Amino acid sequence: MKIDFAKFESGLVPAVIQDFQTGKVLMLGYMNEEALAKTQKEGKVIFYSRSKKRLWMKGEESGNILYVKDILADCDNDAILIKAQPTGPVCHTGADTCWNEKNEPDFLAKLEAVIQQRKSETSEKSYTSSLFKAGINKVAQKVGEEAVELVIEAKDNNEELFLNEAADLLFHYLILLAAKDASLDKVVSILKSRHK
Repeated sequence: MKIDFAKFESGLVPAVIQDFQTGKVLMLGYMNEEALAKTQKEGKVIFYSRSKKRLWMKGEESGNILYVKDILADCDNDAILIKAQPTGPVCHTGADTCWNEKNEPDFLAKLEAVIQQRKSETSEKSYTSSLFKAGINKVAQKVGEEAVELVIEAKDNNEELFLNEAADLLFHYLILLAAKDASLDKVVSILKSRHK
Protein backbone atom coordinates (compact mmCIF):
# COMPACT_ATOMS: atom_id res chain seq x y z
CA MET A 1 0.00 0.00 0.00
CA LYS A 2 1.49 3.32 -1.11
CA ILE A 3 -0.46 6.42 -0.07
CA ASP A 4 0.09 9.58 -2.13
CA PHE A 5 0.55 12.10 0.69
CA ALA A 6 2.06 14.63 -1.76
CA LYS A 7 -1.28 14.94 -3.54
CA PHE A 8 -2.46 17.36 -0.84
CA GLU A 9 -0.57 20.53 0.06
CA SER A 10 -0.98 19.77 3.78
CA GLY A 11 0.47 16.28 3.39
CA LEU A 12 -2.63 14.95 5.14
CA VAL A 13 -5.01 12.34 3.76
CA PRO A 14 -8.46 11.46 5.09
CA ALA A 15 -8.66 8.27 7.14
CA VAL A 16 -12.10 6.72 7.53
CA ILE A 17 -12.44 4.46 10.57
CA GLN A 18 -14.88 1.56 10.30
CA ASP A 19 -15.91 -0.98 12.95
CA PHE A 20 -14.39 -4.22 11.66
CA GLN A 21 -17.28 -6.31 13.03
CA THR A 22 -20.36 -4.23 12.23
CA GLY A 23 -19.08 -2.31 9.21
CA LYS A 24 -20.39 0.92 10.76
CA VAL A 25 -18.40 4.05 9.95
CA LEU A 26 -17.11 5.39 13.27
CA MET A 27 -15.20 8.56 12.46
CA LEU A 28 -13.05 10.51 10.04
CA GLY A 29 -9.57 11.72 10.87
CA TYR A 30 -6.45 12.78 9.01
CA MET A 31 -3.07 11.13 8.74
CA ASN A 32 0.31 12.20 7.51
CA GLU A 33 3.02 9.74 6.58
CA GLU A 34 4.34 9.54 10.15
CA ALA A 35 0.86 8.88 11.62
CA LEU A 36 0.23 6.04 9.18
CA ALA A 37 3.63 4.46 9.86
CA LYS A 38 3.08 4.65 13.62
CA THR A 39 -0.45 3.23 13.25
CA GLN A 40 0.92 0.29 11.27
CA LYS A 41 3.74 -0.30 13.77
CA GLU A 42 1.73 0.01 17.00
CA GLY A 43 -1.59 -1.50 15.85
CA LYS A 44 -3.50 1.46 17.30
CA VAL A 45 -5.06 4.28 15.26
CA ILE A 46 -2.92 7.41 15.41
CA PHE A 47 -3.94 10.59 13.59
CA TYR A 48 -2.39 13.93 12.89
CA SER A 49 -4.40 16.54 14.79
CA ARG A 50 -4.94 19.64 12.67
CA SER A 51 -5.85 21.68 15.76
CA LYS A 52 -3.05 20.44 18.05
CA LYS A 53 -0.52 20.31 15.20
CA ARG A 54 0.85 16.97 16.39
CA LEU A 55 0.29 13.22 16.30
CA TRP A 56 -2.40 11.95 18.66
CA MET A 57 -3.62 8.47 19.40
CA LYS A 58 -7.37 8.05 19.44
CA GLY A 59 -8.21 7.33 23.06
CA GLU A 60 -5.07 8.86 24.58
CA GLU A 61 -7.29 10.81 26.99
CA SER A 62 -10.53 8.81 27.08
CA GLY A 63 -8.95 5.35 26.99
CA ASN A 64 -11.24 4.44 24.07
CA ILE A 65 -8.47 3.16 21.81
CA LEU A 66 -9.08 1.92 18.26
CA TYR A 67 -7.18 -1.32 17.59
CA VAL A 68 -6.27 -1.83 13.95
CA LYS A 69 -7.57 -4.92 12.18
CA ASP A 70 -6.92 -3.92 8.56
CA ILE A 71 -5.72 -0.90 6.56
CA LEU A 72 -6.77 -0.29 2.96
CA ALA A 73 -6.03 2.41 0.40
CA ASP A 74 -8.69 3.68 -1.99
CA CYS A 75 -8.33 3.33 -5.76
CA ASP A 76 -6.51 6.69 -6.08
CA ASN A 77 -4.16 6.02 -3.15
CA ASP A 78 -5.21 9.29 -1.52
CA ALA A 79 -7.55 8.09 1.23
CA ILE A 80 -7.30 5.40 3.88
CA LEU A 81 -9.88 3.00 5.27
CA ILE A 82 -8.99 1.52 8.64
CA LYS A 83 -11.05 -1.35 9.98
CA ALA A 84 -10.69 -1.21 13.73
CA GLN A 85 -11.95 -2.65 16.99
CA PRO A 86 -13.21 0.15 19.24
CA THR A 87 -12.81 -0.24 23.01
CA GLY A 88 -15.59 2.23 23.81
CA PRO A 89 -17.50 5.18 22.38
CA VAL A 90 -15.56 6.79 19.56
CA CYS A 91 -16.92 10.34 19.58
CA HIS A 92 -15.84 12.90 22.19
CA THR A 93 -19.58 13.43 22.88
CA GLY A 94 -19.89 9.86 24.17
CA ALA A 95 -21.70 8.56 21.08
CA ASP A 96 -20.49 5.37 19.44
CA THR A 97 -19.81 7.24 16.20
CA CYS A 98 -19.09 10.83 15.25
CA TRP A 99 -22.48 10.85 13.56
CA ASN A 100 -24.15 10.48 16.97
CA GLU A 101 -25.12 6.87 16.37
CA LYS A 102 -25.31 4.21 19.02
CA ASN A 103 -24.20 0.71 18.13
CA GLU A 104 -27.24 -1.36 18.92
CA PRO A 105 -26.24 -4.95 19.49
CA ASP A 106 -27.83 -7.28 16.98
CA PHE A 107 -30.68 -9.41 18.21
CA LEU A 108 -28.60 -12.58 18.56
CA ALA A 109 -26.14 -10.68 20.77
CA LYS A 110 -29.06 -9.44 22.89
CA LEU A 111 -30.44 -12.97 23.10
CA GLU A 112 -27.06 -14.34 24.16
CA ALA A 113 -26.94 -11.72 26.93
CA VAL A 114 -30.40 -12.74 28.16
CA ILE A 115 -29.38 -16.41 28.10
CA GLN A 116 -26.26 -15.59 30.15
CA GLN A 117 -28.45 -13.76 32.64
CA ARG A 118 -30.80 -16.75 32.90
CA LYS A 119 -27.78 -19.01 33.40
CA SER A 120 -26.84 -17.15 36.57
CA GLU A 121 -30.43 -16.97 37.86
CA THR A 122 -32.25 -19.68 39.75
CA SER A 123 -35.75 -18.60 38.70
CA GLU A 124 -38.28 -21.43 38.70
CA LYS A 125 -40.39 -19.44 36.22
CA SER A 126 -37.69 -19.26 33.54
CA TYR A 127 -37.61 -22.10 31.01
CA THR A 128 -34.00 -21.24 30.15
CA SER A 129 -32.91 -21.26 33.81
CA SER A 130 -34.59 -24.64 34.26
CA LEU A 131 -32.57 -26.07 31.35
CA PHE A 132 -29.30 -24.88 32.90
CA LYS A 133 -30.40 -26.32 36.24
CA ALA A 134 -31.16 -29.69 34.59
CA GLY A 135 -27.56 -29.92 33.37
CA ILE A 136 -25.57 -30.28 30.16
CA ASN A 137 -27.14 -33.62 29.18
CA LYS A 138 -30.63 -32.10 29.17
CA VAL A 139 -29.46 -29.04 27.21
CA ALA A 140 -27.72 -31.22 24.61
CA GLN A 141 -30.78 -33.48 24.40
CA LYS A 142 -32.99 -30.46 23.66
CA VAL A 143 -30.67 -29.39 20.83
CA GLY A 144 -30.92 -32.89 19.37
CA GLU A 145 -34.72 -32.90 19.64
CA GLU A 146 -35.01 -29.49 17.98
CA ALA A 147 -32.64 -30.55 15.19
CA VAL A 148 -34.78 -33.62 14.43
CA GLU A 149 -37.94 -31.50 14.44
CA LEU A 150 -36.34 -29.06 12.00
CA VAL A 151 -35.34 -31.89 9.66
CA ILE A 152 -38.90 -33.24 9.73
CA GLU A 153 -40.36 -29.81 8.90
CA ALA A 154 -37.80 -29.33 6.12
CA LYS A 155 -39.38 -32.24 4.27
CA ASP A 156 -42.79 -30.52 4.19
CA ASN A 157 -43.88 -27.32 2.50
CA ASN A 158 -45.08 -25.36 5.53
CA GLU A 159 -42.67 -22.43 5.72
CA GLU A 160 -44.10 -21.11 9.00
CA LEU A 161 -43.57 -24.42 10.82
CA PHE A 162 -40.12 -24.81 9.29
CA LEU A 163 -39.02 -21.32 10.39
CA ASN A 164 -40.42 -21.83 13.89
CA GLU A 165 -38.45 -25.05 14.26
CA ALA A 166 -35.35 -23.28 12.91
CA ALA A 167 -35.82 -20.59 15.58
CA ASP A 168 -36.25 -23.24 18.29
CA LEU A 169 -33.04 -24.97 17.20
CA LEU A 170 -31.07 -21.72 17.13
CA PHE A 171 -32.36 -20.74 20.57
CA HIS A 172 -31.42 -24.09 22.13
CA TYR A 173 -28.06 -24.03 20.32
CA LEU A 174 -27.28 -20.68 21.97
CA ILE A 175 -28.20 -22.20 25.33
CA LEU A 176 -25.83 -25.10 24.66
CA LEU A 177 -23.02 -22.69 23.77
CA ALA A 178 -23.62 -20.79 27.03
CA ALA A 179 -23.68 -24.04 28.99
CA LYS A 180 -20.25 -24.84 27.56
CA ASP A 181 -18.98 -21.30 28.34
CA ALA A 182 -18.71 -20.60 24.61
CA SER A 183 -20.30 -17.95 22.41
CA LEU A 184 -21.56 -17.45 18.90
CA ASP A 185 -18.62 -15.07 18.28
CA LYS A 186 -16.20 -17.92 18.89
CA VAL A 187 -18.07 -20.12 16.41
CA VAL A 188 -18.12 -17.30 13.84
CA SER A 189 -14.35 -16.82 14.31
CA ILE A 190 -13.80 -20.48 13.42
CA LEU A 191 -16.03 -20.15 10.35
CA LYS A 192 -14.11 -17.04 9.27
CA SER A 193 -10.79 -18.86 9.68
CA ARG A 194 -12.07 -21.66 7.43
CA HIS A 195 -13.30 -19.27 4.75
CA LYS A 196 -10.65 -18.85 2.11
